[in-house]
This record gives sequence, C-alpha cells and structure tokens, in this order.
Amino acid sequence: MMSDSVADMLTRIRNAAQAELSSVTMPYSGLKENIAKILKQEGYIAGHSVAGERATKALTVNLKYSGRKSVIEGLKRISRPGLRHYVPAGEIPRVRNGLGTAIISTSHGVLSGRDARRQNVGGELLAYVW
Repeated sequence: MMSDSVADMLTRIRNAAQAELSSVTMPYSGLKENIAKILKQEGYIAGHSVAGERATKALTVNLKYSGRKSVIEGLKRISRPGLRHYVPAGEIPRVRNGLGTAIISTSHGVLSGRDARRQNVGGELLAYVW
C-alpha cells in the first residue's frame, strides 16, 4: 500500500524525464489530475490523459522536452503525510525567484503559487517544480 501518492507521482515524472521517456503512466486520483493540469498550465508537460474505468483508471502524463533536455529540471515534495506544511496567502514562497512554481492545495482547489497569491488564499504547500 502506498501512503503518499503525490510523492509517487513526482518520482515517476522525475524518473521518466531522466530516462527521456515520452510519457509516464500512473494510477489515477483526482489530486494527481489537478496537479497535472497545473503542470500543463505552467508549461512543464505537453499534456495528460485519463484512461480506464473506476478502479482501473490510469493517468498518463506526456512529458515535454527542449532538445534532449527535459523542461522539468526539478520536482520537490514539500508537505508529506508525516509533516504537513501550510502557508497563509501572504507567505506563499517564490520558487527559484519566480522561475519555478509552487503547487498549493487550497479551499479553492489545487492552484499554482501565482494563482493562489492572486486569489489571496493559502493552503497546504504540496510541491515545488522548476
């Protein structure tokens, strides 16, 4: 049994990018799909798709490359099951001086750090992507 599905997702994406794979498939969850939407919106992945029904649903993430180098340079899980990390709206961090993205789970859904600052909402700081 897996206790941290978000960390598993980020690790699969990181490993696939290092192996220069075009896509990576993982078990589906709504949170993972929302994270994939943010990665697409911020330009880190080419796209994502959901296949299957109910218990056999799978999320496929299509990676994006610039030449042979992955667009995603790094992924870091911040809040984890053993140590949750919450931030108020005024303290949302800027990742790599604005070149990266913070992914935050808020009461308005999963948002990028930029969108959360714009909507003035805080929440659980899930991950950094750069």
